[in-house]
Amino acid sequence: MTVNVSGTASLPHQLASHPGTAALLVDDAGRYLLHLRDANKPIWRPGHWGLLGGGTEPGEPCDQAIARELMEEAGLTIPGLVPFLTVETFDLAGALVDQVLVYLGTLNRPAHEIPLHEGIQLRWTHAAETAHLTMDPGTAAVIAAHQAAPHPRRDATGRLPVVRVREPGTHRERSVVGAHLVLIQDGTVLLGKRHPDSAYAPSTWHVPAGHREAGESAMACVVREAAEETGLIITESDLTLVHTVDLLGPTSPVPRLQLFFAASRWQGKPAVLEPDRCTQWRFWPLTALPDPTVDYTRTALDGISRGTAYTAMGWD
Repeated sequence: MTVNVSGTASLPHQLASHPGTAALLVDDAGRYLLHLRDANKPIWRPGHWGLLGGGTEPGEPCDQAIARELMEEAGLTIPGLVPFLTVETFDLAGALVDQVLVYLGTLNRPAHEIPLHEGIQLRWTHAAETAHLTMDPGTAAVIAAHQAAPHPRRDATGRLPVVRVREPGTHRERSVVGAHLVLIQDGTVLLGKRHPDSAYAPSTWHVPAGHREAGESAMACVVREAAEETGLIITESDLTLVHTVDLLGPTSPVPRLQLFFAASRWQGKPAVLEPDRCTQWRFWPLTALPDPTVDYTRTALDGISRGTAYTAMGWD
């Protein structure tokens, strides 16, 4: 499971058309009420421990949905429920597959006295005990977020925090591969300033780079991107892998392997061939990179200067 806590979530009425709802119920001992879902059924997270709750019906506000779900599932009426955060679940390709508005409330009642109408079991659980349970990844992320910041909070625009989780893969997990060109001459490195309207890192300096296409090696990607972005002609035999950044970024639930290749030779002078993406190319001293430079690019160039081959970022 990969968890990111970043950004903000919109107010309930601005969520997806039919978001899910869940209740993070905490007792005075700091325990969480967990719900063991039915196994071997075509439902969300069968056989996993999660939170009480469910989806909204067409036209139903989230506040009404969570109240209805708590009554239907466990005969509970919880006064004072407040929106706490939103959980967004992504598949391995990075597509949003589920969105749940989580409410926070207090309940002090023995689990065996709660009339469970759906699922297998309810239990009060300390956060440390969840490591030994088959947990719904979203629920585990919500508990971790509550442990870090137990009080509801919103930003200046009234938005809630958002927790992003990635679907656990049944096969080996995949990473996006980025290929980057490092051109160094006389202690300087070629950087381009990204267009201010760029979706990624606007007005920020970055090396020539791109994502490899289907059937394309990372080296072939570097050669292609260099020609498309700068007009420089490079052959694969003149490229050497000099650094790898193993990146789990704050805005993407999918890991990325950022490969940096140094070119020993090239033909031509860098030109702006994609002005909608890059506004200028310039050689900068490795010891005085411009601000702002893409964080992982700055990290990679620092690693190259120090002679290190690998950096992990964002996995803590």
